[in-house]
Amino acid sequence: MTEMSNAKSQKKNASFDIKGFLINHSVTILFVIICLIGIKLSKLPLFFIGNELITRLTRNSFLVLSLIIPVLAGMGLNFGITIGAMAGQIAIITITHFGITGMKGFLLCALLAAPIAILFGNLTGKLLNKTKGQEMIASMIAGFFANGIYQFIFLFSIGTIIPMKDPVMVLNSGIGIRNTIDLSRNVGIKYALDNILKLPAFHVFLVVAIFTILIYSLFRMNKVNHKKENFLTGKYVITIFTCLVVMVISCMIIFYSNYLPKELKMFKNIKLPIITCMVVAALCLFNVLIVKTKLGQDFRTVGQDKHIAKVSGINVDQVRIIAITLSTLLAAWGQMIFLQNIGTLNTYGSHVQIATFSIAALLIGGASVSRATIGQALLGTVLFHTLFIVSPKAGKNLFGDAQIGEFFRAFVAYGVIGLSLGLHAWKKRIQLKK
Repeated sequence: MTEMSNAKSQKKNASFDIKGFLINHSVTILFVIICLIGIKLSKLPLFFIGNELITRLTRNSFLVLSLIIPVLAGMGLNFGITIGAMAGQIAIITITHFGITGMKGFLLCALLAAPIAILFGNLTGKLLNKTKGQEMIASMIAGFFANGIYQFIFLFSIGTIIPMKDPVMVLNSGIGIRNTIDLSRNVGIKYALDNILKLPAFHVFLVVAIFTILIYSLFRMNKVNHKKENFLTGKYVITIFTCLVVMVISCMIIFYSNYLPKELKMFKNIKLPIITCMVVAALCLFNVLIVKTKLGQDFRTVGQDKHIAKVSGINVDQVRIIAITLSTLLAAWGQMIFLQNIGTLNTYGSHVQIATFSIAALLIGGASVSRATIGQALLGTVLFHTLFIVSPKAGKNLFGDAQIGEFFRAFVAYGVIGLSLGLHAWKKRIQLKK
């Protein structure tokens, strides 16, 4: 009898786990299905989708990753990264006006953007401390307000209060910056980061996978020799190791198999901007390491319970300001990476949708208002931009009009934010009832 009851309880727990998994990852699962349907309907070559996806992943992931620290600090999704994007654009306009080009111009741009973004982030953090519990809507409104000031400066102040006589950048009337600035003019900063070093993507994946397996194997051997407890155990270890082995086998097949279809063989021609990837990887490492510091622990404590953090002697307001300032600074640099890849600055529009699209990508990856990880940010970026690539063609094939696909992309961006916030509120209510 006891064995039967134990078996029944185990079955119940297993079914509960499956149910919990489906609920917790409902948004991600939904978008995986939508992406697969979109790829099928679009009939686009896999090579084209893969090439576009790698370009978009390297271009947008830095901005998505800049959202993680405020979530860790309990401040929710930072719609204020729009303000950081504006700081980056101010620096870009400055160095373009003075004609500083190439990697030197890009580095100077990053240097100029830093104090501006830190100032903006500090002011935004102070504002959000006055609106505790309503940080997301407050940061969104702050972004709209900052955009108004930004528009006033570059549309009315340039040429009047701020002297600028650049016929290429200033409007014919002599007042205001042109709507579009070509970042490739006189070499410019277009592809300043991307073109430093490009290598075949699958060669890079193969080397990274083999290197990771070797390092991990050595690490485990060292742990066994010293009889220390492994911090990676069980299913998690098996999953990571299996993924790496599958990656190695897949890369080897693409390189050396003569029986693959021509479309799959073309994947060998996809190139990866190595320096840009290294910058993104550096931000991932930063997000991992900062959690292990005193500041990172303060972020986590404040995020879990502000009252307990205050009793523990943590300056809650100061920690929250630092979190928003870091996010704003990272967003400024992320916007620079984004624009150097695009090659064109839309003076009054490039920053407007940055927060919406980045937050939508993070949420699609399975993140929530209270929890976000690097893996969720990168997965969400892949899914969101896969949908962006295939939806116009899928819309045209399905309805005869590519514009429907464009409308669907905008609908998805706003819809996923609403859906995720609704699910988060629903889960919170269920937890409170329990």
